[in-house]
Amino acid sequence: MVKVVIASASSALAREVIDALVATKKHDIIALVRKDPAQFPPLPGVEWVKTAYDDKSELVRLFKGVESVICFLGVHLDKDNATQKLLIDASIEAGVRRYAPSEWATGVKLESSLDALSWYTGKIEISRYLEKLNKEKKVIEYTRFQVGTFTNYLGHPHKTTNHVHTVPFLYDFESQHAVAIEGSLDDAIVWTTVQDIAGVVARAVEYKGEWPAIGGISGTRATIGELLQLAEVIGRPLKVDWVKKEDLEAEIRNVGDIFLPDLRTATPEQVGAFLQAVPTRVLTAITRGAYDVTDEWNKLLPDYKFTQLEDFLKSVWGGK
Repeated sequence: MVKVVIASASSALAREVIDALVATKKHDIIALVRKDPAQFPPLPGVEWVKTAYDDKSELVRLFKGVESVICFLGVHLDKDNATQKLLIDASIEAGVRRYAPSEWATGVKLESSLDALSWYTGKIEISRYLEKLNKEKKVIEYTRFQVGTFTNYLGHPHKTTNHVHTVPFLYDFESQHAVAIEGSLDDAIVWTTVQDIAGVVARAVEYKGEWPAIGGISGTRATIGELLQLAEVIGRPLKVDWVKKEDLEAEIRNVGDIFLPDLRTATPEQVGAFLQAVPTRVLTAITRGAYDVTDEWNKLLPDYKFTQLEDFLKSVWGGK
């Protein structure tokens, strides 16, 4: 039996992980939310707790006896990373053994693409904060769960998750349309299903060894060329709009940083403007290797069977 805290437990991916933890029937889960806990469903072993994430003494009290704190906070909403730093500091003071910062996308090469993916800057800053805390002596064990991107996006608009809402990303199997950079056929993306992310986290909570600082979770690593071939194999060939890398780089330089708005309060115009700018930036990050992920957790959990990209595509689109 392990006691686990889920921070920002109302997030869609956090809900998927909570379901996976509940299914084990092994853990006590404190699910931290900003909203009224009565809005959330009663689940065995789960206590929904309201917090503003601004009182360290409150967090220390909540974290007493906790083995792992797993964070799903939107880093783009955390000004100066203040909330996540407070969660880490409270974890250390309360004697928490393990902390998982809010990552859940991209991989180890993210830092080289922060000009494109500026809304992820907090991920790098928090990783540096953790490194600094452990520089002289290890004060807390941590792992950066890095997953590439969700395989489930390729199933849009079919429902393949319980809580996560999908988008068609750059490869739209419904309209059979894709966008890619000229000469990018060998660029790799790691695709990991939401279910496998939750499954690995549930097993990581029980893992007896030390968590790796870089915690890559690799469902399927596929080049863009391989993805396009799979689309042909399953009978959903994608018509590709090829764009020039230098044009995308110039657009990023000219526009500068953009930031993901708070989707809870943003206007439709703000959301639309962001979504229009995203493809340019994600394409650029892909060609720089930002969505190519390592496989530390695959190696630590060799018996775990990941859903392969081809199997997922066939299950969703085969015969459609």
